[in-house]
Amino acid sequence: MTFWLGILLGVYVLLMVGLGMYAGSRVNNEEDYLVAGRRLPLWLAWGTLLATWFGAATVLGSSEAARAEGVQGTILDPFASGLALIVAGLFFARRVWEMKLLTVGDLFAQKYGSKTELVSSIVQALGYLPWIAAQYLALAAILGHFFGIDHFAAILISAVFVTFLTMIGGMWSVTLTDTVQICVVLISLVILGVNFTTEVGNGSITAGIETTWRQTPPELRTLLPEAGLLALLGWTTTWINGIFGNIPGQDLMQRIFASRSGAVASRACILAGCAYILFGLLPVGLGLASRQIWPDELPQGSDGQVILALAELLLSPVGICLMVVTLLAIVVSTCTSAMLSPAALLSHNLLHRITWFDERRLLTSRLSVGIVALASLPLALTSEAILELLESALAVGLVALLIPFVAGVFLKPRGELPGLLSIGCGGLFWMGHQIVVSQLTSEAVQAGTFPMLLTTIPPELTGLLASVIGYLIGQRFSPSADVSGA
Repeated sequence: MTFWLGILLGVYVLLMVGLGMYAGSRVNNEEDYLVAGRRLPLWLAWGTLLATWFGAATVLGSSEAARAEGVQGTILDPFASGLALIVAGLFFARRVWEMKLLTVGDLFAQKYGSKTELVSSIVQALGYLPWIAAQYLALAAILGHFFGIDHFAAILISAVFVTFLTMIGGMWSVTLTDTVQICVVLISLVILGVNFTTEVGNGSITAGIETTWRQTPPELRTLLPEAGLLALLGWTTTWINGIFGNIPGQDLMQRIFASRSGAVASRACILAGCAYILFGLLPVGLGLASRQIWPDELPQGSDGQVILALAELLLSPVGICLMVVTLLAIVVSTCTSAMLSPAALLSHNLLHRITWFDERRLLTSRLSVGIVALASLPLALTSEAILELLESALAVGLVALLIPFVAGVFLKPRGELPGLLSIGCGGLFWMGHQIVVSQLTSEAVQAGTFPMLLTTIPPELTGLLASVIGYLIGQRFSPSADVSGA
C-alpha cells in the first residue's frame, strides 16, 4: 500500500505545485496577490470558501465528537460554522464588498482610524498563528503514521510545502488549489459514506441510513441542550461563537473581497454554507454509525480516528490511499488559507507603515507569508499547549472584533475611541474572566468563597458584553465622527 500511496501523493504534490506556479504567473500587483484582482467567479469563490471551512476539524474532529457525544457534540462544526457562512452571505457580503477593501484591517481604518487598524490587525494576525501550527501538526501526524517520517522533519516538510503554495501565487494560488482539493475531499467522503451505508443496509443506501438512525440512542440524535442553566449557557455560547465569531475573520472576508461582485460574494457564501452543512453530515453520520461496529473502542492502528478505522475496514488499498491523500489535501487547504490571512494583515496594515515596505508592496506580501510561517513554527514544535491556544484563538474574533466590525459595517462610529474600547474591553474582560475561573477550586465554589455566577457564565459572553459596553462608552464620549485624517 505504501507504494501506491507514494504514487498518489507524488501526483498530488506535482498537481498542487503546478497550479501554484500557474497562479503565480497571474499575479502582477498587491491586489492580485491579496484578493485575486477581485475577479473570482462564483465557482471559484464558492470552492475556496468551502475548502477553507472544510478542514481536518470537520472530517476528523466532528466524526470523533459525534461518536463520543452524539450530534450535540458537533454543534460548532459543521452546524454553527456552516450557518456563519450563510449569515455572512445574507447580511454582510454585499456591504463589505462595496467598500473595496483588501483586508479587514482596512475596514477598521476607514471606520475608526489608524490606531484601531493597528490594534485590530495585530490581535487578529496573532490569533491565526496557533491555527496554522495546528495544521502543521496534523500534516506531520499523517506523514509520520504512513511514511514513518520523524516528527520534527515532518513539521518542517509540511511548513515548507504550504508556505511555497501560499507564497508563490497568494490568493490566486490558494483559490485554485483549494477548489481542486475540495473536489477530491468531497468525492472521497461520498465514496466512504456510500460504502458504509450499503454495507449496513445490505446493499441499500436508504436502508443503511435508516438503520443507523434507528439504532442510534435518542439522546445522541438531538441538537437540543441538556436540562439546567449551565448546560443552556454553554450550548448558547457554542452557537454564538461558531456563527458570529467567524464573521470578522480575515479568511472569510478575504474571499468576499476577492469575488467578482457583491452578488457573487453573497451567493458564494450561502452556497458554501449550505454545502458545508450538507457534506458535514457525512463525517457526523459516520461517527454515529461507528458505534454500531465498535461499541466500546476503535480498533488498534486507527490512532483513535473514526474515518481512518472505517476506511481500513471498508475501502480497498487504493481507496485507503485516496483517503490518506484526501486528509492531506484537507489540511493543506486549511493551512494555506490560514497562512495568507495574517500575512495580508501583516503586509498591508502593519509593514506598509514603513517606507521601504510600502514601496515594495508585492514583495512585502510574499515576505509576510514567510514571516507568518516562521512565527507559527515554535508553536507547532511545542505542541503540548497547542489545543488550548487554538481554543483561545477561536474566541478572539467574538469577544474583541465582532462588535466593532458589525458597527463599522452597519453604523457610524465616532472616531477611534469606540473601536479601541470595544476591542480592549472585550479582550481584557474575557481574559480576566478566564484567569479567575481557572484559579477557582471546586471546594472554594462550594463554600461560597467565589460567586457561582463567575463559574456559570462562559467567559465568551462576558467578553462580548464588555465589548458592547466599551463601544457604547466610546460613542458617548467621542468628540466627533471624523476619521478622514486617519
